[in-house]
Amino acid sequence: MAGKRVALALGSGSARGYAHIGVIEELRERGFEIVGIAGSSMGALVGGLQAAGKLDDFTEWAKSLTQRAILRLLDPKIGAAGVLRAEKILDAVREILGEVTIEQLSIPFTAVSTDLLTGKSVWLQRGPVDAAIRASIAIPGVIVPHVLDGRLLADGGILDPLPMAPIAAVNADLTIAVSLAGSETGTESGGDEPDDATSRARMEWLTRVWRSTTALFDSNQSDDATAELVDASKEVSVPKLGSFEVMNRTIDIAQAALARHTLAAYPPDLLIEVPRTVCRSLDFHRAAEVIDIGRALTAEVLDEHEKTTA
Repeated sequence: MAGKRVALALGSGSARGYAHIGVIEELRERGFEIVGIAGSSMGALVGGLQAAGKLDDFTEWAKSLTQRAILRLLDPKIGAAGVLRAEKILDAVREILGEVTIEQLSIPFTAVSTDLLTGKSVWLQRGPVDAAIRASIAIPGVIVPHVLDGRLLADGGILDPLPMAPIAAVNADLTIAVSLAGSETGTESGGDEPDDATSRARMEWLTRVWRSTTALFDSNQSDDATAELVDASKEVSVPKLGSFEVMNRTIDIAQAALARHTLAAYPPDLLIEVPRTVCRSLDFHRAAEVIDIGRALTAEVLDEHEKTTA
């Protein structure tokens, strides 16, 4: 395995995190040995499953999910600290993982979370794997924060969307960072679009969910999910964004900026960038497609690396 030992930093990015699975599949197929993993949010979920040897089981389950199944699993609850409890998803992950602790894993693993009370990044390197994943995926205002060891923990991507520091000391031949905040090319891919009625219903639901957690909008504002946030009289053509899209876009922009700072401080040997336009944040029913994109992007980077080191 000379030259084949890799340490992975898996970034945050909601459904785009399925691309991490494709990255890992391509690495394994080429004979690389993963000797360390750090992940934020979806990166922690995929990384923890890989470290536990259960990623293939999860992948098979994820590919079976439909849009309707995803809505059931997200388990919305209006008025909570987050509007999605997501416990049904975690129950499925726990069933796949079994009762395993981070200390028992054959691959060193760090799940990165954020302490909402102290405002500091937290590295979870001990205790149950499922609890570490749960703490790392709590997207602000969307998924309810997780209480662990007296700390109120939320999404690792708040402060560390691309966790390079935890793998800095890993004895590896290559460090590979997988960013889910790559430059946008073209328009956002939406996959097979639902009919207009379904699309409107979904966007209305997402907007109601978001408005329940924010005071940004007045209580007498219309429930129109596609309400324009720009002056329609302007001649410049700009996208029409609803409140959920504005929130999602804001998080993406902030995380992309943080990731750039991380890469400057801890430059990886290889960087795989997944464009933000690959899929929407809640497109968890598109696992197969996004996994394939992750594999293709990884193959390109590895092919180029092999050329330069030949």
